Amino acid sequence: MKNRVNSKTIQICVVIPAFKVKAQVLGVISAIGPEVQKIIVIDDACPEKSGQYVKANTKDSRVEVIFHDTNLGVGGAVKSGYKRALELDAEIIVKIDGDGQMDTSKIENVVSPIRNGLAGYAKGNRFCDIEAVRAMPKIRIIGNLGLSFLSKLSSGYWRIFDPNNGFTAISRTELMKIPLHKIDDRYFFESDMLFRLNLAGAIVKDVPMPSIYGDERSNLKIRRVLFEFPYKHSRNFTKRLIYCYYLRDFNLASIELPLGIFLGLFGSILGLNSWFHGVANERATQPGTLILISMSILAGLQLVLAFFSYDTRESDSFNKH
Repeated sequence: MKNRVNSKTIQICVVIPAFKVKAQVLGVISAIGPEVQKIIVIDDACPEKSGQYVKANTKDSRVEVIFHDTNLGVGGAVKSGYKRALELDAEIIVKIDGDGQMDTSKIENVVSPIRNGLAGYAKGNRFCDIEAVRAMPKIRIIGNLGLSFLSKLSSGYWRIFDPNNGFTAISRTELMKIPLHKIDDRYFFESDMLFRLNLAGAIVKDVPMPSIYGDERSNLKIRRVLFEFPYKHSRNFTKRLIYCYYLRDFNLASIELPLGIFLGLFGSILGLNSWFHGVANERATQPGTLILISMSILAGLQLVLAFFSYDTRESDSFNKH
């Protein structure tokens, strides 16, 4: 029988994935204020035994520790926490990392859009404060710019920035709409959540949220971001196009993108063929062919831009409360 708690006692539940954060996790827990009624720590087969360390050294009655026999990844750990929070009937589930980079005094800030009915999902955005951005390591700034653009493409939330920010909150109602088993178990978790939230019709809000940078080391490898993330964003973008523009709806934008791509490719291939042919035969390309090439490429570009203009407007109207 599941251990259930009266939903009135758990308005806010915090989920903390724990992997190689033994040195910071107790400080994170102790900094969580009384506005939180439950704290779930997930030891994701941590080699430092962070979960056992928490159980042995915290006297906070709100804390519950879940242990994984094998490492599932940060996404897998968070999903375990989400499932337990749903069992406990928590109304709002906040996810923070255990490495001390997130200011737990801002929990009320990230919860506020959900509590006030303005969103079903809220997330931190470290780029709202210029001074905070200056303190951010330059490699993270550059990486976030690229990842944010890819996330906008794949998720359809064009006004959302800093997609890999792990300081998030979600309502119980919205979480129950998400097929958790389909969401990535590793570091692509946050971006995959945004993609699934869009398909579920969730309103997402960014919340200004500074980060704290110390001597902790990230477990995320650069090579994983460079090779794995672009592929997964491309996959989600393709799925979103099919779901939103061909299965659930069919409109002018559904025609603009494929036609624009076709014309752009046609003009580019014809142009390259004409150039190689001209070089080989030492003959200039005919004016009519040049006009056809130019018009095809320009028309294709215009149609693709028109599609993204429509997609952006749809995102704005859809995500506007």
